[in-house]
Amino acid sequence: MCDTIVVVRPSGVLFAKNSDRDPNEAQILEWQPRRSHPVGATVCCTHIEIPQVPETNAVLLSRPFWMWGAEIGANEHDVVIGNEAVFTDQPYKKTGLTGMDLIRLALERAHSARTAVETITTLIERYGQGGGCGYEHPDFTYHNSFIVADPAEAYVLETAGSLWEVEQITEGARSISNGLTIPGFAKHSDFVKTTISACRVRQPLTQRIAAGATEAGDLMSLLRDHNGPAPSYHLLAGAMGAPCVHAGGLAAGSESVASWVADLSPDSSIHWVTGTSAPCTGIFKPVTVDRPADLGPPPTGTFDPETLWWSHERLHRRVLKDPDLYRSFVPERDDVERRWLKDPPPSEEAFATAAGLLESWLNRIPETPDRRPGLVRRYWRVRNRQAGF
Repeated sequence: MCDTIVVVRPSGVLFAKNSDRDPNEAQILEWQPRRSHPVGATVCCTHIEIPQVPETNAVLLSRPFWMWGAEIGANEHDVVIGNEAVFTDQPYKKTGLTGMDLIRLALERAHSARTAVETITTLIERYGQGGGCGYEHPDFTYHNSFIVADPAEAYVLETAGSLWEVEQITEGARSISNGLTIPGFAKHSDFVKTTISACRVRQPLTQRIAAGATEAGDLMSLLRDHNGPAPSYHLLAGAMGAPCVHAGGLAAGSESVASWVADLSPDSSIHWVTGTSAPCTGIFKPVTVDRPADLGPPPTGTFDPETLWWSHERLHRRVLKDPDLYRSFVPERDDVERRWLKDPPPSEEAFATAAGLLESWLNRIPETPDRRPGLVRRYWRVRNRQAGF
């Protein structure tokens, strides 16, 4: 389950997304250069192979380690896209393009938000959307909604099988979650699955907070919001009632495993990424599409402290046991981000600084008894064992 937000201002566009997936489903920050492709070339997406285009754009992606497609991304033309799983009354195809495939294909092929929307809808009509999208549950499938933006404009694109509807955002804030929201098109919602996703709680919350956002730091705070002083866990859905999602429910087990904020302007755009799970414990670092950073080896679904994503899990999984531990490091983290927002350092310098801070916080923060509900404790014991954590 996820949340995506856009704010259209006269000076440019703000974009933000939390990617909520299974807790051990590490995401990779990946730079792909512009490429030319021979006539007749094809591209192998997550489940199907389709014809390739003559040239693909340079892109920066945040993608689940096992997928071809991406949950969040940007291209060299300052187009950004994030998607949401939505549950509808239309048939689900056993195979096709996933929502994540559609993000990557649109970023690689489009030169503006408008042409990215056209690319996605054309691909859906030609190849359909479908196939398994889950890590723990490979057959889990869904339809998709998207926010697509560039420095000049933004769109909400909602789909239900082969059906789709577009809404242009001309000013102000707009958020989407795991339910259809465009008037008239929302009639295609699956009531039960949409309700379990808790989107009817999160989307109004993100919409209200985003209405007051004026800069990138405001959207970082939004993505960290727990809808209260600490995550609140419920039997079926865990802590899914806020943008910063934490797993632990019987029916749904989503965790915010990657976060991204983009500040798009005609003069210069910058992206802020955690590259790690749980924005409430992570640090947003500045990145750009045209300057790849060496972030070390890519993660998988198994604990590896040499990787960026799993290294951070040492802090994340310790702090979530006791909300009081946030006070041990958050003021320092927030101070670093405030300075970076005013004067962004080079990406590799920022990632190196963040790694040093992580180690100092781990040395400072003790292991404590787990204060979460018993069901949540059991849930995480299983995931830790599965990952060899």
